[in-house]
Amino acid sequence: MAETAGGQRVYIGSFTEAGGRGVTVALVDPDTGALTVTGHHHTVANPSYLALAPGSGTLYAVSETDHGSVAAHSLARPDSPDLIGAAVPVDASAPTHLTVAAGQLFTANYGSGSVSALTVRQDGSLGGRPPSTAVHTGSGPDRDRQAGPHAHCVVADPRWRWLLSADLGTDSVWVYRLEHTEPGLSLHAEVPMAPGSGPRHLGFHPAGDRVYTVNELDSTLTVCRWDAQAGKLEPAASVSTRPPRARGANHPSALVISPDGLRAWVANRGDDTIAVFGLDPARQSVELIDTVSCGGHWPRDLVLDPSGRRLYAANERSGEVVWFDVDARTGTPYRAGELRVPAVSCLVFA
Repeated sequence: MAETAGGQRVYIGSFTEAGGRGVTVALVDPDTGALTVTGHHHTVANPSYLALAPGSGTLYAVSETDHGSVAAHSLARPDSPDLIGAAVPVDASAPTHLTVAAGQLFTANYGSGSVSALTVRQDGSLGGRPPSTAVHTGSGPDRDRQAGPHAHCVVADPRWRWLLSADLGTDSVWVYRLEHTEPGLSLHAEVPMAPGSGPRHLGFHPAGDRVYTVNELDSTLTVCRWDAQAGKLEPAASVSTRPPRARGANHPSALVISPDGLRAWVANRGDDTIAVFGLDPARQSVELIDTVSCGGHWPRDLVLDPSGRRLYAANERSGEVVWFDVDARTGTPYRAGELRVPAVSCLVFA
């Protein structure tokens, strides 16, 4: 955890091509959750998604551009992330998401419809060999959005045995076996989801036996059974992220699951709401409980703070981070404050 005399930090990514200031660093007030900016760092173009390597002081950022790349930053000075070497190409277009697992960094490349694997050196830097890239194939019924593959998310299972990638263009989740001895990707299975659903984001339940997918094109949240031993994913049930009265275009984005596994939250872009779900571990079911305003326009990311007591929304088009106090009983978020961050796209607590 990146803490010094000033307290805990949060790192905020943004789209520099839309007026963002790169990676913003902010201090977190432990009593109120309020954010105070300590600096902005424009090290790469469009650092739209950030991730921390588990147990290390290294922050990674995608550069979501036509010729995509990823950059490693040292957090030895928490308020001033320093590049560790140059940004490394991912040999793909528009990386939108990344994760670090099994000594490798993986990116989901929306433009190329692929997943890239890069070697992470002992000092946190990247490179040493060219990226290994797995290209998805297929399409979906939406001619505008699903003419080809669009990998949108990569998440490793809790045991680091498997890597799952949600692909909006192919209406499927691709399951890869994680290689611990030789860097790279080994395809295990492609799991079909509902036609036209557009899987965008996914997350594992804390119990490790379920995976939830957020589907951008049909505004649903799907619960899937997960067999960690066999690497088998099986869709079970879906529920809308919108109440019955909702109308107009809507495109869900981020997913957060509570540490106790009883609640989940999904950001709705269009409705500009946060959907609150109840999760039933026994029946493996999910229920929409409520929706509340995200406090702005086009919430691209949602993050719980490490305590699980506050929820933060990155409202891309209105340009602010809004934080909410979460009711411990119902899971309902209540707005508590905001920080202006132009073209904000993601947050990560260190």
